[in-house]
Amino acid sequence: MKTDRFSTITRRQALQLGAAGAALAGMPGFARQAFAASNLTLADIGVGDTGDWSKFTNATGNSVNVVSMGNAPSAVVNQLLAGGGMSNFHIVNIVGGMQEPLVENNLIRKLDPSRMPNWGKDAYISDYLAKGTPGFDFIGYGDEFYGVPTVLQGDSFAYLPDETGELDSYGALFDPKFKGFVALEDNYTTAGQKTALFLNATGQAKIADPADMTPEEVKTVIDFMIEKKRAGQFRVIWSSFEQAVNLLTSKEVHVMDCWEPMVFVAKSQGTNAKYAAPKEGYLLWAMAAYIVNNPNMGEADLDATYKLLDFMLGGWYGAKITLMRGYMTNPLAAEYAKAHPDEFTAEEAARVAEITDGVKAKFEKGGTWQNRWPTHVDVYEEEWQRFKAA
Repeated sequence: MKTDRFSTITRRQALQLGAAGAALAGMPGFARQAFAASNLTLADIGVGDTGDWSKFTNATGNSVNVVSMGNAPSAVVNQLLAGGGMSNFHIVNIVGGMQEPLVENNLIRKLDPSRMPNWGKDAYISDYLAKGTPGFDFIGYGDEFYGVPTVLQGDSFAYLPDETGELDSYGALFDPKFKGFVALEDNYTTAGQKTALFLNATGQAKIADPADMTPEEVKTVIDFMIEKKRAGQFRVIWSSFEQAVNLLTSKEVHVMDCWEPMVFVAKSQGTNAKYAAPKEGYLLWAMAAYIVNNPNMGEADLDATYKLLDFMLGGWYGAKITLMRGYMTNPLAAEYAKAHPDEFTAEEAARVAEITDGVKAKFEKGGTWQNRWPTHVDVYEEEWQRFKAA
């Protein structure tokens, strides 16, 4: 059943993603770097790249080549299978929760945490991602670990308070006052699940589990979204980090379902943007760095890959990503930033601690854990296409 479900998606999308993979493989230097020993290719969705990997290279002798990849669930699977990822990537760093299709199709390797000294120092794994909790579904499958948690976050939506006033509900995404100035992410695991949270909280629908809806519940959510779309509520459905930032900085939209790093970038460019604290709660999630089951990976590359994953669990990487993206990363981050004034100013160290505390508060408030591969994923896919085509 699980293989059939995956195969259906593959058939539907393999051709277009295969073309994308061919283009990727044709990028200058891509193939040369991907296959070079200890020259690691890290495929990332755009939020895990510090822009400077020299600290890792100087310490290990291994270099890192970062390439971008999409984050939508079926696109991730197909980029590995049909887009050249299996042969070219060593690590994919994406939003976790993808273990079921990735493991069952032999696309990633089981982790050996003992090969990463910083794994045992990361108390967030036991605090938020322990076996038997919803968080474990972001890094584990069965009784084994497959993903290294690189960041944790609670998502909501962005808004421009100068245009909208203060907002504290996902209802702002559907409020007629903002008709034509709202954007949604092209991703049913974010926009769809936040809509379900809103409909449930306001009594407009009865949804037992917004994270894993029945086919009838998915249809109810999509019917509502189509009604809003046809009324002109949404200006655009965005699909890239840069597009989302531009929508905010140009003030083309005033309310947007998006990631908090986009607000960070917009603010750095002078836009007064805020990330909401919705009364319905947050969409909780964790990034997972998976080791790709690359048939070209020898023991030397595998050892280098584990060293890179351990580096990503370390204090320098964690502090950098927290500052750049506003995510909580690992318990070493704030401590490292404070202890290294030659690398982080006192203001930056304080900011790392402040952001970390802010994300912890989101997890305390709660909400619902994002579900990257719901039980009825085929229905989700089909209904989301119905929404986009409406």
